[in-house]
Amino acid sequence: MAFVSNGTTILDAGAFSASLGSMVHIKTLTASSSGTLSFVDGSSSVVLDNTYPIYQFKFIDIHAGTDQVNFTFQGSTNGGSSYGTTMTTTYFRAAHREDGGETAFSYETDKDLAQSTSFQRLTHVQSSDNDGNSAGTLFLYNPSSTTFVKHFMSRTSLMQDGSYAFDSHMAGYFNTTSAINAIQFKMSSGNIDAGTIKLYGIKDS
Repeated sequence: MAFVSNGTTILDAGAFSASLGSMVHIKTLTASSSGTLSFVDGSSSVVLDNTYPIYQFKFIDIHAGTDQVNFTFQGSTNGGSSYGTTMTTTYFRAAHREDGGETAFSYETDKDLAQSTSFQRLTHVQSSDNDGNSAGTLFLYNPSSTTFVKHFMSRTSLMQDGSYAFDSHMAGYFNTTSAINAIQFKMSSGNIDAGTIKLYGIKDS
């Protein structure tokens, strides 16, 4: 028996016949004074393998527990036993003060990495003000490849020191041909006081 909606066959003989959208929600993690938030393939219903060619993380209302810190990430090739995969990255940002008195656009050499195993910054310096937070996205491409390096890119928005809007762009690659099977997020110091990170898989077109 087929299931038909508005003249379109959705399900027939146990198989879906119509597209259900390209983005598939996989997992949501919510911070509560959390030291780290980790997405590990095969753990707690997380999928981070060859099921999808592209993965997207969405950051919503990320609030720092400590003042003047950065929101960061790293990858793992051993199922989250350690996070320290070699990365090379680039980072630039635009800024605008609330009163319009200052603007800036610059390449940030202190926020990029060159063959480093450190955590990569996703945001400019964050304030722990009660109304301060950050939001954005991180795309990870074909993390299960054992042939190529694994590319990623992010864009984040941030209110800094209660008076500046920052638009930060970062891109780079994990310089490994091993599969990336876990991603961890944390602040450069202190906890992620609050906020949500959502993981999606993006299907082939």
